Amino acid sequence: MDITHANLADLNTNYTAVFNERLTGTETTYGRIAMTVNSTGSQNTYPRLQEMPGMRKWVGERFVNRLEADGFTIQNEKYENTVAVPVDTIADDQYGIYAPLMGDMGQTAAELPDEMVWPQLAAGFDTLGHDGQYFFDTDHPVEDENGEEQSVSNFGGGAGTPWFLIDTTRVIKPIIFQDRMAAQITPKTSLTDDNVFERDEFVWGAKRRCATGFGAWQLAYGSRQTLDEANLGAAISAMREMRGRRGRKLNLRPTLLVVPPSLEITGRKLLLAEMNAAGASNVVRGMVSELHVENRL
Repeated sequence: MDITHANLADLNTNYTAVFNERLTGTETTYGRIAMTVNSTGSQNTYPRLQEMPGMRKWVGERFVNRLEADGFTIQNEKYENTVAVPVDTIADDQYGIYAPLMGDMGQTAAELPDEMVWPQLAAGFDTLGHDGQYFFDTDHPVEDENGEEQSVSNFGGGAGTPWFLIDTTRVIKPIIFQDRMAAQITPKTSLTDDNVFERDEFVWGAKRRCATGFGAWQLAYGSRQTLDEANLGAAISAMREMRGRRGRKLNLRPTLLVVPPSLEITGRKLLLAEMNAAGASNVVRGMVSELHVENRL
């Protein structure tokens, strides 16, 4: 290919199209546990609710659920992926072999939220949430019906391989994905660019700005206990029976069991098998509707 401005413009158009095709066509799964919040600045500050409020019978004046001023802030971060291609390679008509690489750049840009969101679950055992407790903890402070502070747990204990129960039925999710700037690819292929003059190579770079953080701890339950009938049943019961401020029943519905690959077979048996290992009826079968096996855990 002749290295002309027109030919380079066509090449950039082609590479950008390949990048965008994979960017928009790649299937992602982070939305199962994370709500996306658009960001317009360097950070977002979120108000903190003591709980997820519900409707109540209107007697007398309204009861106002105050958004506390001491909320939490999630700072946006920058991510990049950059590749260089020798000018001579393009001149020798080898540009086609780099098109899949541009497509892969688009795919990895699309998968970045997955790479950020799913590991948040494992980090929740030793990372503080917005109430000052670990995200998965046994003593989240919640007022009971008498206004006295009680400890509420979303952690099953243990020290083994972690697994998680998620209520996916709410608009609010346990994890926040904060999207500041969608991924885009930028070429540096001008014949006067420093990379061309000094290193005799063209450069294409992808950039995305985003962040992730913890949302509503009530919607996720983490455990390091052995994944079996008894412990899964206990986790389901704990979520279903969880109460919020002033003793309000939260009506949580654990619908998604999240496991790493090492627990996939166990998870499938628990959710699908009619009989357990002892030959008795599998009492937790059907209590959780979906299994998600996450390689990033």
